[in-house]
Amino acid sequence: MYELVYAGASGGGGASSSAADGYSASMCLDGSLDPAAVRGKIVVCNRGVNSRAAKGDVVRRAGAVGMVLANGAFDGEGFVADCHVLPATAVGAAAGEKLRKYIASSTKQRPATGTIVFEGTHLGVHPAPVVAAFSARGPNPQSPEILKPDLIAPGLNILAAWPSGVGPAGIPSDTRRTEFNILSGTSMACPHVSGLAALLKAAHPTWSPAAIKSALMTTAYVRDNRNGMMVDESTGAVAGAFDFGAGHVDPMRAMDPGLVYDIAPRDYVSFLCNLNYTEQSIRAITRRQADCRGARRAGHAGNLNYPSLSATFAAAGAGTAAATMRTHFIRTATNVGGVAGGVPRVGERPRGVQRDGAAPAAGVPARRAAAELHGAGGGRGGARGEDGTREAVRSGALTWSDGRHVVRSPIVVTVQAPLQ
Repeated sequence: MYELVYAGASGGGGASSSAADGYSASMCLDGSLDPAAVRGKIVVCNRGVNSRAAKGDVVRRAGAVGMVLANGAFDGEGFVADCHVLPATAVGAAAGEKLRKYIASSTKQRPATGTIVFEGTHLGVHPAPVVAAFSARGPNPQSPEILKPDLIAPGLNILAAWPSGVGPAGIPSDTRRTEFNILSGTSMACPHVSGLAALLKAAHPTWSPAAIKSALMTTAYVRDNRNGMMVDESTGAVAGAFDFGAGHVDPMRAMDPGLVYDIAPRDYVSFLCNLNYTEQSIRAITRRQADCRGARRAGHAGNLNYPSLSATFAAAGAGTAAATMRTHFIRTATNVGGVAGGVPRVGERPRGVQRDGAAPAAGVPARRAAAELHGAGGGRGGARGEDGTREAVRSGALTWSDGRHVVRSPIVVTVQAPLQ
């Protein structure tokens, strides 16, 4: 067992004289640790400011034998594997707080002690998959009518190729060399999706990029290996559409999506028109004359033929009576998989949102043909969110099914509080 030290403790702990306030030492920043105080011990470092591997290098150069990397509130219970330069482990925010309290309660006669033990690789983890703590979240402030993110893909602790001229810790002092490393981030999720898109293009050479995206999104799944909704890794709370978009990619189902929502170049022009781009600005992008009159008559930016549906309303102000707010969506589905029948249905209705009229007046189109879906809905604008504010987010899904294919499009309705 080794003595544990937290240099950010009151009184300085293992902090150097140049970091008397303890903050720099709590983060294990360069030059912040007192070698005389941490030598031969395990140092607890808070995440943030410098890289996780750099913290380990600071600890090693100060003479410590190990490091415990403690998450803060932002990272919660999310973990990322790193190739450290000394024995190290990571703990979540809750365990980190307990560890710091344990160290603070220790005395010279009874110091806090601990050790780092490798317990092997655990398989069959539940729940899985989860939304990584670092994964980008929505909504998209520039165009909230388009749900973001689109979907999620494997991006945490991925075995990846690594340049031989750089140490696996990614810091100058690391002289080790390897051809592979364990990496995390969007830079790992992106190649997974890029590879899937390439496979879909090889299997369906005539599909457009929009059709490929549609296939990936409408076949994604939102339930984990417990058959419950996916959760947010950092908090353990149930995740939502602003966390995972349409869901987690499913390569096999994406190969045969049944229906796709395709988008032509003119549709993007209409989208820009409905975002209030001027015709001159659009011409700078397309190098062609644009006519926004018809596009603006057609509706709003949310009517881009996207595989998801998102509506944003302004909440009623203080002292204003609740009112029903309405919007409409137009979607065109193209049959690419011999779907035999069925009609779209709002299988997961957003709470507090009603669909106007009967079921959407569209059936499954013939193979390679398209059918338009017109749907309208509304909700009460005075409803308050769970935290007592007038803001609220409700989600659901529109599903086409013929018994073999399930084509799912998430629906998100956001009620935003007015600016004060």
